[in-house]
Amino acid sequence: MGSDHHWQAPGGAPAQPPAPDASGTPPTAPQSFPPPSYGMAPPVGPPQLGWTPPPKPGLLPLRPLGFGTLLWAPFRVLRRNAAATFGTGLVVQLVSVVATLAVMVPFMVFVFSRIDGASAADADAIASGAVGGFILLMLVPLAIALVASAFLQGVMVVEVASGTLGDRLGFGALWKRAAKRIWPLLGWTAMLAGALLAVVLAFVLVIVFAAITGPAALVVAILVTLLAGLGIAALAAWLGTKLSLVPSVIVLESAGIGTAIRRSWRLTGGFFWRTFGTLVLVGAILYLASQVVVQPVSLIGTILAAVIDPTGSGAAVPITVVTMVVTLILSLLIGAITAVVQAALVAVIYIDLRMRTEALDLDLVRYVEQRDAGLPVADPYGAPAPSGLA
Repeated sequence: MGSDHHWQAPGGAPAQPPAPDASGTPPTAPQSFPPPSYGMAPPVGPPQLGWTPPPKPGLLPLRPLGFGTLLWAPFRVLRRNAAATFGTGLVVQLVSVVATLAVMVPFMVFVFSRIDGASAADADAIASGAVGGFILLMLVPLAIALVASAFLQGVMVVEVASGTLGDRLGFGALWKRAAKRIWPLLGWTAMLAGALLAVVLAFVLVIVFAAITGPAALVVAILVTLLAGLGIAALAAWLGTKLSLVPSVIVLESAGIGTAIRRSWRLTGGFFWRTFGTLVLVGAILYLASQVVVQPVSLIGTILAAVIDPTGSGAAVPITVVTMVVTLILSLLIGAITAVVQAALVAVIYIDLRMRTEALDLDLVRYVEQRDAGLPVADPYGAPAPSGLA
């Protein structure tokens, strides 16, 4: 019991304490290490990079767009650069309205003054001449509206294209760039207006000829015109969708009208229903929004006029005038928004289809990288090589 016992490892000699060194200083105790872990070894090599979304330097992500992005992108165009875009749309609406009023109001004042001072026999002749003069004078505001519409399309195409690259152009810069392609845009818009006018005149001539022939022929002509009108409407919807990208091609690719027609036809190939559905859906949204804003004002004004002056003595004339003025102002504002959004939508669809069919997104990414690095860059929206047209 009194003897010292040292621990002995199993199957080995008793453990001896370490002997002092030559100086007499005992050595330090052996260090202990943590037990080894038997988990997975850490990865060796460079870290693995996860998926990163495509860059979005501006308005649109540089990738083919999903339907939601495609649907709401034109509204973001209006919000992103409201001063330039909404201002342009408002100027276009004002020019069209002022041009129409400047032509029609003096003409109608002249006609009514002539009718009031004319005899009963001359009144019919004056009225007939007024109808012909009215039709001719309508060509003036129509031509002005065509010019304004073509210019607005050019402005919105430039805004969407530059905004996608992260640029924010001012009012004057947008107008300057769009003005460079105004003549081809006018030519294309005039072609559309001429085709529409030809169809309308053909229907009118058929009805007039049938009316001269007899009542039975008139009934048949009206029925045929209605059925033909449905067919023409379907054809117009198809052609309008296939050729909807012509303004974008004219502006961004500096193409002529014929080349732009062929390009638009190819780009929409295989994407007709997507393009048609987007155009119709955005148009329906804009129409419903405009009705929600304008109709309550008109309805409230009508109800107030009926309550204040139920007998129609004229006491509610100020309310009627105020209602008409407010409705006109709201119509101008909503018309400007509608025109801007619809023109921007066409440009967004154009960029999306080029990213899907011609890998435009890769060209845009390369352009942004080289521009940010201070390298010389070329226009990424230029017409692609012939192989990209197939």
